[in-house]
Amino acid sequence: MADKAGTKQIAVNRQARHEYFVIEALETGIELVGTEVKSLRAGTVNLKDSWVDVDNGQLILRGMHISPYDKGNVFNRDPLRERRLLAHKSEIRRLGQEIKLQGYTLVPLSLYFKRGRVKVELGVCKGKKLYDKRASAAAKDAQRTIDRAMKTQRY
Repeated sequence: MADKAGTKQIAVNRQARHEYFVIEALETGIELVGTEVKSLRAGTVNLKDSWVDVDNGQLILRGMHISPYDKGNVFNRDPLRERRLLAHKSEIRRLGQEIKLQGYTLVPLSLYFKRGRVKVELGVCKGKKLYDKRASAAAKDAQRTIDRAMKTQRY
């Protein structure tokens, strides 16, 4: 994300790509308070165990930990509070149907600033089985070996 103009990466959920097949990714906004944004600028966020639910026509991000801002005193909020994601009503409706009918999960993949606003890259994901994880690890290892062999052979 950092290569695009006006974007700055805050956090990436690496575990999500290991645990799930990412079917589709979309960008959403997030509703935050001032001290949370300041804490995000310091990079104190953890996406590891977070997920998204659809409640009453709204996307709710749960389990994301934003550490309290050092100088925030009484204005700091609960680090694990639920946060609302901002998306179009038709997108929310479509995602809710995919979760119910096809058994997909909504997982935040990354968090970044885009033109001064905090954005969440949301992934529509399907869980991997253990053998899928082994196969993807073997494919990565094979690709790494090929790259290493190509690097050492110079023409």
